[in-house]
Amino acid sequence: MLSTKRTVMKEIQTRDYKEVKELYLHPVVRKYLGGPRDEDSMAALFEGMQTSDENSFYLVVREKATDHFIGLISLDPYHDRKNIELSYQLLPRWWGEGYGSEIVKEVIDYAFNELNLKKITAETQMANVYSCRLLEKAGMKLDKTLIRFGETQCVYIIRPNERR
Repeated sequence: MLSTKRTVMKEIQTRDYKEVKELYLHPVVRKYLGGPRDEDSMAALFEGMQTSDENSFYLVVREKATDHFIGLISLDPYHDRKNIELSYQLLPRWWGEGYGSEIVKEVIDYAFNELNLKKITAETQMANVYSCRLLEKAGMKLDKTLIRFGETQCVYIIRPNERR
């Protein structure tokens, strides 16, 4: 379990299914993530998160004061299978309030201090300016751009000595 001033992050559990499903079916949340997932694929996707290996962490984010579901943050193998990727999805009602920056910074600290990672990667569409800004605010630096899924992607990295 991880926590920040306003949030608690816990490993994904069966009780989280309905809320995680809502996140993956939400068209606004999924706008830059390939669109909403097919509802029929959700059970298998969720099970995969729960049974992931030691190289993957899926954490449900909840508001401390209310236990309201905020979203999901994860560390798991990047496309190249050499690096670990930080990913996150938050419900829109929590956008613009600093929750994203708060949880991303906490997970980066955990990855370096507890997991002893030497580098973290994050990828987002260039068009997703708010996500780019969040990653930069968390201390990540733009490493390169590339075309994936038919869109320009920004690949960010951070190493332990580059943290703010």
